[in-house]
Amino acid sequence: MQVCNLVWSKNVNELVSTHGYSQNQIIVWRYPTMSKLATLTGHTYRVLYLAISPDGQTIVTGAGDETLRFWNVFPSPKSQNTESEIGASSLGRTVIR
Repeated sequence: MQVCNLVWSKNVNELVSTHGYSQNQIIVWRYPTMSKLATLTGHTYRVLYLAISPDGQTIVTGAGDETLRFWNVFPSPKSQNTESEIGASSLGRTVIR
């Protein structure tokens, strides 16, 4: 597995890593235990780029498949005590909490 990018959450003790071959996935990790919280898939080629939104909730990934994907992976500082469902919305944004 090839790690292409890392980004730390601004709101919680978690981080995201993006990967190349073999599964081209994005993984959300809890820190400091480094337990895997979620594996996000959808890109068909290596995930080359990763950025986080100014509010710290959404990441965008760009891959060799010439697509951008938006993922709502981190809670806002105000909603850390609330629970929400893991799932995907119809606008191509993936929510994991």
